[in-house]
Amino acid sequence: MNSHSSIAPTNALEALKAEIGLRRQEFQDLRHIPIDIVRKFQDVGVYRAFVPKRFGGDGLTPQAFCRLVEEIATADASAGWVASFGVSATYLASLPPETYAKIYGTDPNTVFAGAMFPPQAAKRVGDGFEVSGRWPWGSGVMGASIVGAGIKIEGEASPLPRTAIMPRDKVTIDETWNTIGLRATGSHDIVADRVIVPEEWTFIRGGKPQMDDLVFRYPAMALAAQVLAVVALGVARSALDWVRGDALARTSITGAPSPAARAYVQIDFARAEGLLAGARSAFYDAIETGWRQMEAHGEIDRLCHIRLRHTASKAAQDGAEAARIAFVLGGSDAMTTGHPLGRAMIDAACVAQHAFINAGSWQAAGAALFEQQTPPGYP
Repeated sequence: MNSHSSIAPTNALEALKAEIGLRRQEFQDLRHIPIDIVRKFQDVGVYRAFVPKRFGGDGLTPQAFCRLVEEIATADASAGWVASFGVSATYLASLPPETYAKIYGTDPNTVFAGAMFPPQAAKRVGDGFEVSGRWPWGSGVMGASIVGAGIKIEGEASPLPRTAIMPRDKVTIDETWNTIGLRATGSHDIVADRVIVPEEWTFIRGGKPQMDDLVFRYPAMALAAQVLAVVALGVARSALDWVRGDALARTSITGAPSPAARAYVQIDFARAEGLLAGARSAFYDAIETGWRQMEAHGEIDRLCHIRLRHTASKAAQDGAEAARIAFVLGGSDAMTTGHPLGRAMIDAACVAQHAFINAGSWQAAGAALFEQQTPPGYP
């Protein structure tokens, strides 16, 4: 592993995590991650992680980026979720190389946010498209400088959506995001009204990359699922750490044994730790195996490709279950509004609701393993 495969410098990352931990309620109240934290994401390399070194990026591996997002997610799930979209530099590689260079050659820390569905009909006008419509789920859009939106072009047969990239100041953000989980992701609606987008500023989401860097040949949809799923691992880790620290420090007001001495707490805590350890091990082992195949052969075989998606589902689902167990172990105190265990449980459950990694993704994995028809874009 080369020097660009490690996560951000420890001191900067730890300082960022500490600040996020102190400001979590502020983020909840805002319903988005504020711009000064986005700037600190830039400082620790979130947005330049996958940008090739020739454009001033860090050229990280998928496993290194996932570990970075996981670390941030231990401080706050919404912060981890927003940071995960640093992955955008990989799927924007489906743009023409000249367009990619205009984006990242100018600023390797460029922040992109997008909302793909439902794709809206766009009209051809000259050498581009006139884009209008509304797209929900624009996670991180409050801190973005460029914005993507899914469009459909009459006569285009691709099962994957085309994405139009627009300057942030050409669209309107309708602040519709008001949720109990992942509340600070700022996943508001993106609204465009007759924005003209040159064709070279559009690409097929999940389409063939136009540059030959190794990371751009790593399966795009698998990576998109992984960077989201790892948020659940980080949240579960923080929840279990909280339970352990609290159990060791607390005594019962009724005279009952310390939580750490209670058999049911010990059993369920060990069960949750095992669940999380197994999911995390499978997750990173799949990524490491896939990356070794990329380095050796320039591509990933189908079985490994399926495994990348399958273990992402496992990470999300088992991370959510471990966080739920942590909440139960927190007892009645965990029921109070704003308690870290309640927030962790809900945030992790929301991660596991995403279409790439939700319960339905088990069926897609099973179909793939049985060599049956799978949904478009899977694996």
